[in-house]
Amino acid sequence: MSICYDLHCHSTCSDGALSPADVVKRAHAQGVQCLAITDHDTFDAYEIARPTAEELDVTLISGVEFSCQWKGKNIHIVGLNVDVQHPVMKAAKCLMNERRLSRAKKIAERLEKLGVENAFAEAEANAAGGQIGRPHFAKYLVEAGYVKNLNQAFKRYLGAGKPGDIKQQWPEFEEVVGWIRQASGVAIIAHPLKYKLTRTKLREMCTHFRSCGGHGIEVISGGHQTPAETKALCDLANRFEFLGSVGSDFHKEGMSWQELGCIGTPNLSCTPVWSSWSSQQ
Repeated sequence: MSICYDLHCHSTCSDGALSPADVVKRAHAQGVQCLAITDHDTFDAYEIARPTAEELDVTLISGVEFSCQWKGKNIHIVGLNVDVQHPVMKAAKCLMNERRLSRAKKIAERLEKLGVENAFAEAEANAAGGQIGRPHFAKYLVEAGYVKNLNQAFKRYLGAGKPGDIKQQWPEFEEVVGWIRQASGVAIIAHPLKYKLTRTKLREMCTHFRSCGGHGIEVISGGHQTPAETKALCDLANRFEFLGSVGSDFHKEGMSWQELGCIGTPNLSCTPVWSSWSSQQ
């Protein structure tokens, strides 16, 4: 039986719009049978969502999406099947949360200098107990009437080169891969096409990732990816003996190209990451 996997999505524990339980419910409704909620730098959603996943008979894989640096570029690495109780994982989560909180406070300071009042408090309220990110500031800017829509919030205040674009010193490639490996997880380069690297640079990054102990790459990220792009990434995975992972990168409803389960059950031309998960085959 073919199984629908979605191994990259987000909840309100980071910058997603739905609670962990509601992500599971929506995934189930969309036909997903094996799910990993991979919030940014936190795995809190795993424990919160487990009862709902068990109730709906959705196989829930523990996951996280860590930010890191490679040659000064911000790269995301997904960790799958990590031991969320491992001391290294707990320490990594604390470290990254501290850095994200510091970044949020700096964003608020810059916005307030531009006349945006109560920026931090309102963004914190929008985060509803999860991590505070730029989308939470953007939502407040719209709600308070500073801008008309979210796109305008990023264009004027939060996008690249704008006042709210705070450069963060994320850990290096090697450190993040080390965290995931120590916690018995699988380290995957998230959405490799999103970084807009040349073929040479992408191969260089994969070479480095492999040398660090990385396990694989996402060969499908979202429903907008073309078959040619998928084949190229599967070829890349085979070249480096990487496992191939797939995910929607779901954040919120209304985005069909990032809808949970939008990739269906593709027939990959590389070894899928779930090939070693005998119970889910």
